[in-house]
Amino acid sequence: MTRPTTTIAGSSPAMYSQAASYDAAANRSQTYRWGQLLIGIVCMAMIANLQYGWTLFVNPIADKHGWSRAAIQVAFTIFVLTETWLVPIEGYLVDRFGPRPVVLVGGVLCGLGWVLNSVASSLPVLYIAAAIGGIGAGAVYGTCVGNALKWFPDRRGLAAGMTAAGFGAGSALTIVPISAMIHSHGYEAAFLYFGIGQGLIVFLLAWALTRAPNHAKASNSRNVQQSRRDYAPSEVLRSPVFWVMYAMFVMVAAGGLMATAQLAPIAKDFKIMDVPVNIMGLVLPALTFALAIDRVLNGLTRPFFGWVSDKIGREQTMFIAFALESVGILMLYHYGQNPILFVVLTGIVFFAWGEIYSLFPSTCADTFGSRYAASNAGMLYTAKGTAALLVPLSSVLAAATGSWQAVFIVASAVNAAAALMAWFVLRPMRRKHIAQSQQHS
Repeated sequence: MTRPTTTIAGSSPAMYSQAASYDAAANRSQTYRWGQLLIGIVCMAMIANLQYGWTLFVNPIADKHGWSRAAIQVAFTIFVLTETWLVPIEGYLVDRFGPRPVVLVGGVLCGLGWVLNSVASSLPVLYIAAAIGGIGAGAVYGTCVGNALKWFPDRRGLAAGMTAAGFGAGSALTIVPISAMIHSHGYEAAFLYFGIGQGLIVFLLAWALTRAPNHAKASNSRNVQQSRRDYAPSEVLRSPVFWVMYAMFVMVAAGGLMATAQLAPIAKDFKIMDVPVNIMGLVLPALTFALAIDRVLNGLTRPFFGWVSDKIGREQTMFIAFALESVGILMLYHYGQNPILFVVLTGIVFFAWGEIYSLFPSTCADTFGSRYAASNAGMLYTAKGTAALLVPLSSVLAAATGSWQAVFIVASAVNAAAALMAWFVLRPMRRKHIAQSQQHS
């Protein structure tokens, strides 16, 4: 296999000779690659508020301008779509030019998006700002996950999980100061100063990002099968195993979102939203407690299940997690009227759902190789956007049936189907695919 053209700086391949850049990168120490992973995690934490902190701004914006909440939330939809659907393009740029320039631009766009939010006096400006921020967040997200997959071919599940955890739990560090600034100085100041601060940190850290070498070392686990060949995105799109993974990603993401996105109205209908719950001495209203657990477990599950998948295999871990999600959703419907069980069971649902952001990228890189890992994982990540478009169907289904029963049953069934697909469809297909890659390597 020929050595890829890489550079230490992570930018143009023409800057250094192929042999010199490869040898220098190959000699990187273990400490260095863990440093690269840490940089990616911090960058992800810095963009987390663009998604998870948005809810803090909706009411203040509505109060000042008199816009409806539905109109304001269009901006959030625009953000999610641009953050998701453009990741394949951003992943291609990472594979072509390295991680540094993509994250540099991403940091600037993330900061610019929130700066524009601070001065937006019309809905079109708010929507433009959301699109700019979404493009920037997607650039940072896709790059950091792709870079982690390349630097850790032997621990892809853990590396992707830790990186994704930065995005899932990163807002926990700044949600309180942002809320405090909104109350003390107005939402405009919070958008401005946190936008500049977060964007600047990403911009500065980007200079330390470098390309990963073409590691010869792969996973030590017999249960983790990896391709010996690097597949270009055009080849991946023609591969049936990719579309099986894509369908499973959509099913699990949509199934989990159907139950979790409607958590507040479900808690209200169960008449336990404001009921105090005491767990280990901590007393909070049931819904508040459940949302707090979401932030914690949504972060922890990603590295945990990623680490498990490095040990026992991707499909085995998918089967366990998706089956747990299916059971958790069903139990939440049957026993969620009890405030304590509502909190506990929502914790199980969140814990068994967030791991998709570590399992699917690592499985994709195992199947199609490291060289185009950012592009290929980016194409698979668009499944999140597809799933988001299906979430409103849960409200339609609940309205049509007059209760949440059908929503829970459908979400549980979809996750159960995905669990079975992981073992009986994806597993044999990936084995056949990897065996063919070994024959042609």
